[in-house]
Amino acid sequence: MLNRRDILVGATALAATAGLRPSFAQADEIRIGAIYPFSGSGAQIGVEAKYAIDTGERLVNESFDLNLLRARDAGLPALGGAKIRIIYADHQADPQKGRAEAERLITQEGVVGLIGTYYSSVAAVVSQVAERYQVPFIAAESSSPTLHRQGLRYFFRAGPHDELYTNAMFEFMDSLKDSGRAPVGSIALFYEDTLFGTETARVQKELAAARSIPVVADVKYRANSPSLATEVQILKSSNPDVVMATSYTTDAILFIKTANELGFRPKGVICQDAGYYEPAFLAAVGPLANGLISRATYAPDFAGRRPEVQVVNDIFKAMSGKDFNDSTSREFTAVQIMAEAINRAASREGPAIRDALAALDVPGELTIMPWERIKFGEDGQNSFVKLVMMQCKDGVYRTVWPGQYASTELVWPIS
Repeated sequence: MLNRRDILVGATALAATAGLRPSFAQADEIRIGAIYPFSGSGAQIGVEAKYAIDTGERLVNESFDLNLLRARDAGLPALGGAKIRIIYADHQADPQKGRAEAERLITQEGVVGLIGTYYSSVAAVVSQVAERYQVPFIAAESSSPTLHRQGLRYFFRAGPHDELYTNAMFEFMDSLKDSGRAPVGSIALFYEDTLFGTETARVQKELAAARSIPVVADVKYRANSPSLATEVQILKSSNPDVVMATSYTTDAILFIKTANELGFRPKGVICQDAGYYEPAFLAAVGPLANGLISRATYAPDFAGRRPEVQVVNDIFKAMSGKDFNDSTSREFTAVQIMAEAINRAASREGPAIRDALAALDVPGELTIMPWERIKFGEDGQNSFVKLVMMQCKDGVYRTVWPGQYASTELVWPIS
């Protein structure tokens, strides 16, 4: 027999599914949920994401004389100047916690859209919740290609997925030979065992086979391992020209330190961003990071070429003490996109906002990214992105490829 609580919970869920979620916000406030890790091993990721998203919130709510999306108006003019408010939730790097927090943000906090989640494994379940409740979800930096292949209507991703990233990494390796540098004769794969790592490795093996590049070691390790000595010994004994590394922060730190202790230094280490790019990683490994190469969607050097990018970066830096990086730049951009869609929809209802996102076509110069544009396909993926390769020098990543974005000369080989 149903009690009063069961009836109320059921009614709330039914209303949410129908796009009629209860409104807890003030009349002049539009709530957007942001789901990130704020505790556990990934807590620093959440801290950095919050700074970036808070910067995006300020850009939307205040008026700036900048040629950037949603910068000039204070608030959302199509909704009477309503301001956005970001409501944060901690998924603790746990997909099931992410599921619960997504439901709470929708049914209890009354958010009209979701942004997140850094970890692709969490994004996979949050996107399903968003679909069920008809609330748009923008995967700011979660990069697994499986995410946009779930047949979901409420999933959107402006940045690249790992197949695009990996293809750029191989194009970069192709360019080494074309530029007269030592070509890559063999590679070893080193990757963690979650969705992020396994999907990346799958694509890397396919692209290596297409180029007849031998994969001399295929090393999958358990995420958050206490030791990587055995795995590094396997890599060292295989003697690859290049290690292609896919890890989150704590594993990346352990890998680089262990490789140094065991005297393993290949011609190149090409990283799938993530842990190898995070400020916490750079602080922990210090000069051991010099020479590492990472793919990226955002070029920090780009700020020096566009005043708008520099102004926004300065706002972010005043809060965080750091410059934008590959992840935080995409998190900031996700706020811009969500706010623009809400304004174009002139509505707080999920289906209307979803349709506005699907119809969006934003020139790249209205963002801080070196992209051609933001325009989503039927699968919610933006394919108009430009990718760069960066190399760490003196603790700072600088663009080295392609040539039109390069701000420093590539050092190759690194050992």
